[in-house]
Amino acid sequence: MNLTHSILIVDDVVENIQVAMNILKEENYHFSFARSAKEALAILQQKNFDLILLDIMMPGMDGYEVCQEIKADPRHVETPIIFLTAKRDMDSLDRAFEVGGVDFISKPFHANELLARIRTHLELYTAKEVLKQHNLTLQAKLEHQQERVMSELEENQKEMIELITGLVESVSGETGKHVQRVAEYSKLLAQHHPALKEEDVDIIYHASPMHDIGKIAIPQEILNKEDRLTPEEFEIMKTHTTQAYAYLHGSKRKYLKAAEIIAYQHHEHWDGSGYPQGLKGEDIHIYGRIVALADVFDALTNIRVYKEYWSFEEARDYIVSQSGKQFDPLLVKIFQEHQDAFRKIQTI
Repeated sequence: MNLTHSILIVDDVVENIQVAMNILKEENYHFSFARSAKEALAILQQKNFDLILLDIMMPGMDGYEVCQEIKADPRHVETPIIFLTAKRDMDSLDRAFEVGGVDFISKPFHANELLARIRTHLELYTAKEVLKQHNLTLQAKLEHQQERVMSELEENQKEMIELITGLVESVSGETGKHVQRVAEYSKLLAQHHPALKEEDVDIIYHASPMHDIGKIAIPQEILNKEDRLTPEEFEIMKTHTTQAYAYLHGSKRKYLKAAEIIAYQHHEHWDGSGYPQGLKGEDIHIYGRIVALADVFDALTNIRVYKEYWSFEEARDYIVSQSGKQFDPLLVKIFQEHQDAFRKIQTI
């Protein structure tokens, strides 16, 4: 920090300014002077000072008013102001401290007193500035450390999601390409949704692969059955949503919280005919609505043990026909507007 201090002297009497300047030269201070409140405030618009010597009794705006103006400016709020005064009554001195002064010096000046008080307040000011800078540096380090820790935690969440997703694939018969495509479809829909931010796009991309985590609790003979499920078996299959909720509920980590929502709600329908809660419209979280469309589209356009694949056109027509029924109409509109991008992702 620069230890060559700059001081502003404000007094309407030139002789007082000259006396102060002669004394301050002994300490090699840099100084400027102003002979009126207006001139002082104009100087302070252009330059910062380490300390201000301010006369109280001046024509027009007095020292108290000038001090209040100075302290109202964030650039100078910490600058120490020492009042110069011929007054010695308690009311005047109380007023000086009330408006933000740190000290007062009686006229006529005594060199040793003036230098000692200025030196004391400059040392205090310098110490405060050093401490402030130290605190800012420490805060920046702490913020950087927090960001690093959060980044590591998020990367750990992503890695855990990948591992769990691999486990789901191993028991469900679905390939890694399915969850990859669902993630890409979901990302595409989120990118073009007017209410979602970049962070939402990232979250849904990394959380959507967990949409079927609950299937690890479904018996293999039901999960991989080649024929149509019986009503009883379908009821068991539907529990993969509530099983997922039980596994993931309570996490405070953003990717796992999003995975909980997606796994629990991706079979809800816009018209309320879905499961497990029978949610309707915007009561279904937007993450769940997005993955619902992405998952169905990918299921339709790929072979499953219980069905043949549909052509892109057949799947597209189904999605469009379910606007306002199974799917959010806005998401269907986004899907229609970006069919080429969906077709490209389909090749993964």
